Amino acid sequence: MLEVSGLQSGYKRSTVLQGVDLHLESGGVLGLLGRNGVGKSTLINTLMGLVTPSAGRVTLDGRDLTGKRPDVIARAGVALVPQGRRTWAPLTVTEHLDLAARRGKGKGPWDIARVIDLLPRLGERRKHEAGQLSGGEQQMLAIGRALLTNPRLVLMDEPSDGLAPAVVDLIGEAIGGMKAEGVTLLVVEQDLHLAFAVADEIAVMDKGRIVHRSPTMEFRRDSSVAHALLGVA
Repeated sequence: MLEVSGLQSGYKRSTVLQGVDLHLESGGVLGLLGRNGVGKSTLINTLMGLVTPSAGRVTLDGRDLTGKRPDVIARAGVALVPQGRRTWAPLTVTEHLDLAARRGKGKGPWDIARVIDLLPRLGERRKHEAGQLSGGEQQMLAIGRALLTNPRLVLMDEPSDGLAPAVVDLIGEAIGGMKAEGVTLLVVEQDLHLAFAVADEIAVMDKGRIVHRSPTMEFRRDSSVAHALLGVA
């Protein structure tokens, strides 16, 4: 589905991605781990068109998306759940969902009713402005907004960021529900518990490259790999 080869990108004179190679199968969930500053968010932003690559290639089902604008990439079927949620504080939950649903109407199975089935808290908070929601509720709103575009691939950047452990578990359940529905996901995460709970495979970035990839259960069994690459026991 997603093919990334030799991808390089960065900011001004700084090259962050040093030649990323990545493959993601349809329906799979890949957890992307790594220490701070190794390029995980830069990879997500480059795949979404928010950062322009200087070299390499990105294709989705054979369609070349390298260096395309974010709106073109979104129309090709890629959705972003950004770090920090980035919801619009004055708009209600309903207004957020209605706006997203217009973009995805007729393109796939996700509609507002189905999103609320997956994320029932959004139904309970329909009339509330995003600025009145808790961090976990805002994350659910960002997930629902992405799903309503009926994407073929969802990019998630640090979905557990700033959330209490109990709320992280709820987000994990939501990601599990998306996975059960066949949604393809690339999940950048620092929380190993969440990454292990939702991902089929784990990849690790270091110094702007993918330096390790293995099935999640294999990665969990070999603690020496996590210690060497992530500095955790």
